[in-house]
Amino acid sequence: MEAEKLKKVIEAARLYYLLDYNQHQIADKLGISRPTVSRLLQIAKNEGIVQIKIMDPNDDVEQLSKQIEKKFNLKKAIVVSVPQYEDNIIKNYIGEKAAAYMHDIVKDGDIIGVTWGTTLYHVALELKQKFVKDVKVVQLKGAISHSETNTYFSEILYLFGKAFNTNPIHLPLPAIVDHIVVKQAMEADRHIKKVLDIGREANIAMFTIGAAKSESLLFQLGYFSEEDMRMIRSKGVGDICSRFFDQDGNILNENLNNRTLGIELSELKQKEYSILVAGGAQKIDGIYGALKGGYANVIVIDQFTAKFLLDRDE
Repeated sequence: MEAEKLKKVIEAARLYYLLDYNQHQIADKLGISRPTVSRLLQIAKNEGIVQIKIMDPNDDVEQLSKQIEKKFNLKKAIVVSVPQYEDNIIKNYIGEKAAAYMHDIVKDGDIIGVTWGTTLYHVALELKQKFVKDVKVVQLKGAISHSETNTYFSEILYLFGKAFNTNPIHLPLPAIVDHIVVKQAMEADRHIKKVLDIGREANIAMFTIGAAKSESLLFQLGYFSEEDMRMIRSKGVGDICSRFFDQDGNILNENLNNRTLGIELSELKQKEYSILVAGGAQKIDGIYGALKGGYANVIVIDQFTAKFLLDRDE
C-alpha cells in the first residue's frame, strides 16, 4: 500500500474508532467523499490495522482454554466463542482464529504441513500474507480420488503458499489404496519419497478430524470397501490424515493403516507445532481420541465442544 494511502487509512480509522467522529465529519476533515471514508475504514479492517473484539462476559473462553491445556497437556488451546452450535458457523469462527495463530507463529525457514477438507479450507481463506523467507508448504496426505466430491486440497495448498510466499509441494496420490504392495510401490518412487520426507521434516503441521460417519468427507471419496466401512463404524471415533483411531487414540486397524499414504500419526507427536483445528457435535469423540492419543499439542476449538471435552470424564 502506498505511504500516502496508508496514512489516510490510519487517520480515518483513528478518527472513527478512537475519537467517535462520524463518516461525514471525517470526510469534511480529510477533504474526501463519504464513500471514500467508508472504503478507507473497510481497508483498515481488511488489513488488520483495526481489529474489533466483542467481549462476552458470559463466555469465559480464557478459563476454558486453561482447563483444556491442563487436562490434555497441551502447549496451547485456543477456545473460540461461537454464537450457534452449527458446523458451518463453527468452521468460520475457528478457521479465522486458526489462521491468525498460524500467521503469528510462522517464521523464516519453517516447513508447514497441511491436510485437506472443509475446515482447513476455512483456515486457508482467512490467511493473511506474511513476508517470510524460505518457508515450505507441503501436503501431508494424498487426496486424489475417483469421486467428484471436492477435498479442496489444491485450493488449500495454493492459499497457504500465497500467504507465506512459496510454491506449495503437492502429494499427487490417493489417500488410501486397496493393497499394501501398491502403497509400497508408490512410496519407492524417488519423487514421492522426497515429498513424504519433507512432510516428516515439517516443524508445523495443521490438520482436522474426520468423523467416523458415512456423511464425512473421507467416506464420500470411494476409498473404502464394505468391510472397511463396517470396521470403522464399529470401533472408530475419527481420523487424522485418513488414519483412523479408537476412543483412546489407538490406531484402529493396522491393515487399513498400512494402506494409507501420508504422514504417520506417531510423527505428528514430534512436531514443534501439531495443530488440531476442529469443533462440532459430530467430532467430539474424534477430538477426544486424538487428544488422548497425544497427536496434537495445540488445538483451536469452539467453546461448546470444549465444555463437552471437559465434562466427558466427570
